[in-house]
Amino acid sequence: MKFICLGYMDETQWNELPEVEQTALMEECFAYDDELRRSGHFIGGEALQSIRNAVTLRYRNGKVTVTDGPYAETKEQLGGILLLEARDLNHVIQLISLHPGVRSGPFEIRPVDEEISSLATGRSQSLQQDQH
Repeated sequence: MKFICLGYMDETQWNELPEVEQTALMEECFAYDDELRRSGHFIGGEALQSIRNAVTLRYRNGKVTVTDGPYAETKEQLGGILLLEARDLNHVIQLISLHPGVRSGPFEIRPVDEEISSLATGRSQSLQQDQH
């Protein structure tokens, strides 16, 4: 099964850490990600830029509106995304519970909807074939 693991962080708290501590934590995270790669669990992942660079789109009254910043009004904001392969939810919980990033903020773990993802992949492949 595939799982999306959303890592959250308090950007203010992160910015208050000395640079040496930020670097050390990032190195620990990268090292654990490498373990996930070696074991075949790591499918992909991305770190996100600061919430200062975020915008939120909403559809209201027949129009799309754009506002600066993230949608949620909370201290913890989405900081990165991991895509992992695991046997089941308990297995991915075990994997993420060992991730050093969990010390900086919570991880939300959600199973990938394989049916809808398969439909989207099929459409992408069909469009690529049409372009050739």
